Amino acid sequence: MSPTDTSAGPPAVSLRGIGMAFGGKTVLESVSLDIAPGSVVALLGANGAGKSTLIKILSGVHTDHSGQVEVNGDPAALQSPLAARQLGIQTVHQRIGEGIVPGLTAAENLVFEELAQRRGNPFLDGRRLLARAREIQSALDLGWSDQVLKRDVTELGISDRQLLILARALATSPRLLVLDEPTSALSAAEAERLFALVERMRDDGIAVLYVSHRLGEIDALADRLVVLRDGRLTEDQAKPFDWDRALRAMLAQAQGAQAQGTRTRGAGTARPTDAKQGPGPGTGSHAGATSASGSASAPASGEIAVSLRGVPLLPGRTPQDLDLRAGEVTGVVGLLGAGKTELARGLFGAEPFPTGTVELDGRPYAPRRPADAIRRGVHLVPEDRHADALVPGWSLAQNVSLPFLRSLSTAGLVNRRRENALGRDTIEQLGVVARDEHSSVEELSGGNQQKVVVGRWLAEKPRVLILDEPFRGVDIGARRDIGRRARALAAEGAAVLVLSADVDEVLEVADRVVVLAAGEIHLDAYGEDAERDRVIRTISASV
Repeated sequence: MSPTDTSAGPPAVSLRGIGMAFGGKTVLESVSLDIAPGSVVALLGANGAGKSTLIKILSGVHTDHSGQVEVNGDPAALQSPLAARQLGIQTVHQRIGEGIVPGLTAAENLVFEELAQRRGNPFLDGRRLLARAREIQSALDLGWSDQVLKRDVTELGISDRQLLILARALATSPRLLVLDEPTSALSAAEAERLFALVERMRDDGIAVLYVSHRLGEIDALADRLVVLRDGRLTEDQAKPFDWDRALRAMLAQAQGAQAQGTRTRGAGTARPTDAKQGPGPGTGSHAGATSASGSASAPASGEIAVSLRGVPLLPGRTPQDLDLRAGEVTGVVGLLGAGKTELARGLFGAEPFPTGTVELDGRPYAPRRPADAIRRGVHLVPEDRHADALVPGWSLAQNVSLPFLRSLSTAGLVNRRRENALGRDTIEQLGVVARDEHSSVEELSGGNQQKVVVGRWLAEKPRVLILDEPFRGVDIGARRDIGRRARALAAEGAAVLVLSADVDEVLEVADRVVVLAAGEIHLDAYGEDAERDRVIRTISASV
């Protein structure tokens, strides 16, 4: 499957049968990849595909993996981040905070690699340290004055911090530079500067592993792309890229696997038989079910629960219109950065929409905080359950009851009997594998933790349930249990919104499919108009 490598000599870095598991769950399985000197290899994959784990193996963070990493043809022991850097592997992480040292100046952060390793002159002299910092920043032509270099690094903006980390990495003349979503915090002008730098690195013989969800960047910069899905490499292409094939490898299961266990969408929901004309793509008007070609299948007969008009999902993009109907599961498909999470958080009041109007059951709806949304019956299962949902050290029942303590309390005291009953109901309705409702959430597997988060928002029946990447990190059994409960809730009259980068996850659960790309709706369809191939073609056409 691997394209022929025409470069002379050994690869800059090779992966040989790399595998990794956490808590019995396989995250990477037999990943083998050669990265040639002077090449830009793009790594694609949906959330949860294993990209971050692979990057941390190359960075020396994860050491208990199977398989072998080779550097310049020789086996390499990447036992720490320092060992990886000494072998010429530099990583610019997506999370910028992981790459800076608060309390030090911008200049000290620029020379930090050399200060830490004490190679040659340790730059303890402030004047020489500043001179070396000027030299390093010149690689990116940052143009920072001495006044800027003397500031605490935390005073710099996000984009300047990212450029600082990149300049520091390049100062070491790396063999392989790993760029993880490098333009996520950059302006258009700063991104153009980065692209020119990547091309220069290629000319200088530096290998680049470029991890990004922005397919236009990959098309312009990369010599080769590889796709990671469910911990396995599923595609490897040399330029020119076949984007339809690449997106199928990234977003959808193999046809045989997809056919097994995928239900007929809309089971239990009345399907419309007539069709009507609707506006075409890019108009921002998607109150009905509008296909990318301009023809639309009629929406289901349920009443409109949520109506958005003129709502911008991403800055600078066309404001969008969208209706969510009671008794229906609406699935939104989109790559990272498409605007899915912005839609979810806006509806939940976590990041209110800057403009436009929203109605809930025909009444104005403008939540300024999640508590406002919860009072109106709008519940959100967030994308990151660990950061935004679960409370470590609390029991299953306590985690389920958290948003509803007011209704469970009398004179400030929580009714533990009712709280425990909610925990038991969650275990029963979603098939949570736990000792009992008193079990600590840390005792549960990832899939069962996710069921607890979903069960929390079913404890008091929502009018609108929003599920943002609800199947990430869960096994097929948990995925089906969550999907079954979402469909049952819709059958009871709720509007359910499922957001995912995985086409098959959405097709398995949704009555209606909406494709988002760069903050705009490109497909909104039911039935035959929302078949798998068409959804993937729509995403591909938006590249």
